[in-house]
Amino acid sequence: MSEFKGTISRTLVDSEPHYMEPPHPGEDAPNVVIVLLDDTGFAQLGCYGSDIDTTNVDALAAGGVQFTNFHVTPLCSPTRAALLTGRSQHAVGLRGVSNWRTGFPHQLGHISNSASTIAEVLHAEGYATFCAGKWHLAPTQDTSAAGPFDQWPLGRGFDRFYGFLEGETDQFYPELVRDNSHIAPPSIPQDGYHLSEDLVDQLLQMITDSKGVRPDRPFFAYLPFGATHAPHQAPQAYLDKYRGRYDEGWDVVRQRWYQRQLELGVIPPDTELAPRNPGVEAWDDLPETQRRLACRLQEAFAAFLDHTDDQIGRLVEGLRAMGELDNTILVVLADNGASQEGGPFGVLHEMKFFNGILESPDEAIQRIDDIGGPNSHTNYPWGWAQCGNSPFRWYKQSTHEGGVHVPMVMHWPAGFGTGQVGTKRSQFVNVSDITPTIYEILGVIPPEVHKGIEQMPVTGHSFKVPLGDAEAPATNTLQYFENSGSRALVAEREGVWWKAVTKHNPGDDFDAEPWELYDLSTDPSECINLADLERRKLAELVDLWWQEAERHGVLPLDDRTIELFAAHPSDHSPHRLNRRYIYRPPMSPIPAGAAAGLGGRAVDLAARITSEPGDEGVLWATGTVNSGFSVFLQNGRLVVDYNSFGDHTIVESTIKVPAGDSSLGVHLERDSRSSGWIEVFVDGEACGRAQITSYMRIISSVGASIGEDHGSAVSHRYSAPFAFTGTLHEIVIQLPQPRAQKAGFVPRAEEAATARTEMSRQ
Repeated sequence: MSEFKGTISRTLVDSEPHYMEPPHPGEDAPNVVIVLLDDTGFAQLGCYGSDIDTTNVDALAAGGVQFTNFHVTPLCSPTRAALLTGRSQHAVGLRGVSNWRTGFPHQLGHISNSASTIAEVLHAEGYATFCAGKWHLAPTQDTSAAGPFDQWPLGRGFDRFYGFLEGETDQFYPELVRDNSHIAPPSIPQDGYHLSEDLVDQLLQMITDSKGVRPDRPFFAYLPFGATHAPHQAPQAYLDKYRGRYDEGWDVVRQRWYQRQLELGVIPPDTELAPRNPGVEAWDDLPETQRRLACRLQEAFAAFLDHTDDQIGRLVEGLRAMGELDNTILVVLADNGASQEGGPFGVLHEMKFFNGILESPDEAIQRIDDIGGPNSHTNYPWGWAQCGNSPFRWYKQSTHEGGVHVPMVMHWPAGFGTGQVGTKRSQFVNVSDITPTIYEILGVIPPEVHKGIEQMPVTGHSFKVPLGDAEAPATNTLQYFENSGSRALVAEREGVWWKAVTKHNPGDDFDAEPWELYDLSTDPSECINLADLERRKLAELVDLWWQEAERHGVLPLDDRTIELFAAHPSDHSPHRLNRRYIYRPPMSPIPAGAAAGLGGRAVDLAARITSEPGDEGVLWATGTVNSGFSVFLQNGRLVVDYNSFGDHTIVESTIKVPAGDSSLGVHLERDSRSSGWIEVFVDGEACGRAQITSYMRIISSVGASIGEDHGSAVSHRYSAPFAFTGTLHEIVIQLPQPRAQKAGFVPRAEEAATARTEMSRQ
């Protein structure tokens, strides 16, 4: 009642009402839309040099402002944290992906509650707020239907959410969440379903639902696509469009894209094309099979990006049809450079790479026609990734330019003068600068206290002035970078843009590894290392890096990766100390980070059921058609299908499952580094056993389902979901007791699947 400003007497006639109006940003306040691409390199959009058909983003650049010196972090979650908060990724708690936490403030697994997001700030100003796409900003152990939900999108300022919470998902069979609930996809690929199309459909409906009833209320919409992160998957028509496009190979194509970058003016005229990265061979030296495979993998990437661009076009046309496009600040950017996670040859199934299985081109070529479709989980080889990062060196995860220098376009017809349309900006800009710029444009001051929590200052630099003036100086002249020990600092000194950078290898001495020094003003592709010639300048920048690291909470330096992918075991987490999991249907699908991890270890699985003759269906399944593990009843028998990247080990009980109550069991165990065995039991009696020649340490980034097989069918012996028609009382999974690990962390290979796709190293 403290805000009530009327008067209350004994009767209405002597009282005066007061209506408390909710906040409103003003009748002319613009909408804000941020479109985020995943693992998209600097050269891969058409307006940045490639021959990939991205006409819709190209049109936004032609009708807006194109940035040619835009930088991000080298990794997914940190970039998203900096983008949405306008602060350092380390300061807000995400030095790495959200799959793990370390016990230090710079790796919480989520955005600190002391750093309000742009959605929270604009929501408090009266904006409607929507998110459709990839989140990857909540601890993965908290992404199941059990929550907690405080770090899901609705807990961080969004009114509505539709998308996926992990770092990647299958584009044809995604693990979907609507608001705070897990849901099944609305359709299947056989009926034309693809996630990117679904995301735009849902986002447009959110916007029209809001505008149809409240046309006065502006909106903030965040559209982080799963594209172009692996798996590279696209509709067949798009795959067909690029057949044969890249047969000349990455050397010729990279040179062509580089020449086009010079012609377009997205790189300075004296920029050199960096030499091939270590591990990238000359195209002409490759065997024919390796070239065929590499071409098809690049075709799948190009098709995926082309298809995504068309969905951006659908969003733009939807906004235009509503009459909202002109007064919408629309930003399109990438979260990091092109991915190195396909290895030297590329992979038909990325999980093979993370199981230490280096699939040879001769093996992969046997399934070449699966590439880009539902029966593949592909990523391209290093050569095409460096081509996508042209003219730079290295890739995603690196603090060299190939990892952090990416495209960014802004479009706002009502806000840009005619003299600015179609112009470029070469000023240095960082991803943490976007939100402060939007705040300044909107006249919004971020709160010092949010939900009773004191907020850390917004440290990004608004580039509103350079946005309107191509000749204005950059507002951000000092920017640090760090990822798993790799470090860099960009600093402007007396008109020269210097960059100090070091590439760290896990386990190496941080103090002993060499730093490189580049003059980005004359050498933006980092080809001429000046470290020996400018030792005093390098020492100055290295010392300044440590000062910035202290200021932004980067310390302690920490190069741990795989050993941190596990959730910290606790009786107050999904992973109890006794490693005993009990699931009772009905249950929503369980994401990989929150489910029992069956990869690389001994497993005992028991199911209590009641059935009648003829009952059948899946009791437990995890993974996809590409790799997984399924336990089901069929033809009256207990069946296990262990699908190791298409190599199916099937065990069928030699005795039938009796009618009525029964207890069914499965035991898996590894007996060597790469092999193992399965045994099945019916009411305690062993009745079937088989050897597994390829025992997976990481099964899939797709999690588990109880009583059915959600998504694509793990086994070719049924069609999903193949729900169990009897009564499933419970599934009990017992894993071995964890061995003590450094700092109390226990690696769980199954939980690591999504994180490893983000953090694997060359």
